[in-house]
Amino acid sequence: MAGAKVSNFSPLDPAAAEPFYRQIYDRFRGSIASGLLKPGDRIPSARALTKELGLARGTIDAAYSLLAAEGYIQARGQAGTVVTPGLKLRTPVADPVPQAATRVAEVSFRPDSILPFQMGLPALDVFPRKIWARLGARCLRAMQAPDMVHPSVFGLRALRAEIAAYLQVSRGINCAPSQVFVTSGYRHTMELIAHAFLKAGDRVWLENPGYPPTRELLRHMNIAAVPVPVDGEGMVVAEGIKFAPRARAAVVTPAHQSPLSVSLSLPRRLALLDWAVRNNAWVIEDDYDGEYRYVSRPLPSLKSLDRDGRVLYAGTFSKVLLPSIRLAYLVVPETQVERFEQITQAFAGGSPELTQAIVTAFITEGHFARHIQRMRKLYAERREATVAGLERVLGKHMRIDSQPGGMHLILRLQGRRSDRRLVARMRAAGLYGEALTDWTMDGDGASALLLSFTNIDSQTSAEKLGKRILQLI
Repeated sequence: MAGAKVSNFSPLDPAAAEPFYRQIYDRFRGSIASGLLKPGDRIPSARALTKELGLARGTIDAAYSLLAAEGYIQARGQAGTVVTPGLKLRTPVADPVPQAATRVAEVSFRPDSILPFQMGLPALDVFPRKIWARLGARCLRAMQAPDMVHPSVFGLRALRAEIAAYLQVSRGINCAPSQVFVTSGYRHTMELIAHAFLKAGDRVWLENPGYPPTRELLRHMNIAAVPVPVDGEGMVVAEGIKFAPRARAAVVTPAHQSPLSVSLSLPRRLALLDWAVRNNAWVIEDDYDGEYRYVSRPLPSLKSLDRDGRVLYAGTFSKVLLPSIRLAYLVVPETQVERFEQITQAFAGGSPELTQAIVTAFITEGHFARHIQRMRKLYAERREATVAGLERVLGKHMRIDSQPGGMHLILRLQGRRSDRRLVARMRAAGLYGEALTDWTMDGDGASALLLSFTNIDSQTSAEKLGKRILQLI
């Protein structure tokens, strides 16, 4: 029996850096990858393996949960647990430009370049530099000795108050400044949440496709990511309940799903909140670009519907101001303020106070609200121009999705073209792009390009860039 094969692996190493559940996970995954275990083979039950190895049942369950979350095994009730039937392991594929392909994986989600179509960048050419410089000079001149000591790990008090006031008006979130914690970016925000509420072996719903750094962060913390499909109404909550009803948390992008840009429907928002309340779970709302909706007014946040204190709201200044300032924020339920103060004191060093002071002045004097209004209008124009230019050149090869908002386009490749291969060629040619299949947990699905339009200034520019892409197809 296949189970006998696996149960005969070498003893676990109590002195190893990896915990026992991770060692078990690695042994099973290795057996599947090597062909020792084949799709459909039955593996030992958690109870049997617990008895054989003399470990706690929770250790075995953590290993099996991680294997199931990543698609390696499936529970079949009384029939036991088996290696996922039809499982196709990804093998290296010959690529005409392997070095470029490797570089894509390394820099894809936080590059320090400025390339055409680069994701995650606001319109750098129209940022109000003069206003920013004037405010910066004023803040420098006003600096006193108390401003030179260690910054508050919670964030500048005045900035927390301005964020709370802004969210009340723009996103319908009623929160006190004490509930707002200033962080150095989305990853830092997620780290604080994980330290506060999650532990190794926990399961967390993630949208599939979804933002890859989230699952990478969870993987490093030994937290199992549960892929939940996304359709035209956002995350399919019923599927999440089916796959992992007792998951500890769910990470969602309800305003514009990342990367498909669909909005989470009201029935599903309510279903998600109901699930969180019934299971004492947490909902992490990543509102990374909720301000930029072009067909109607920005949607209220999911947090604005939260009556039971189960939603943590994550926002950022990277998309509305500049990524280089490294400022984001987290709004926690009132009942969790003390917990997050403890976690932040332990794991945060505080963001530069001068930068926070400049952002505070930028908001207080009304520049922030005017900047967002201007960007919303500009992005609507640039999106329309970019779509028109690319469709004129690439219309026979790609179909561009119609999206209500966001800061990027989705170009669906026609035929059997590989989005990864095309992205590698684009990078080698000095163009940016991301492959939609890299945003899926199994690396499979429809091929599509993710391209930002925020720094494309005209239809003519889009046509010229489209011609460069055409040469690479």
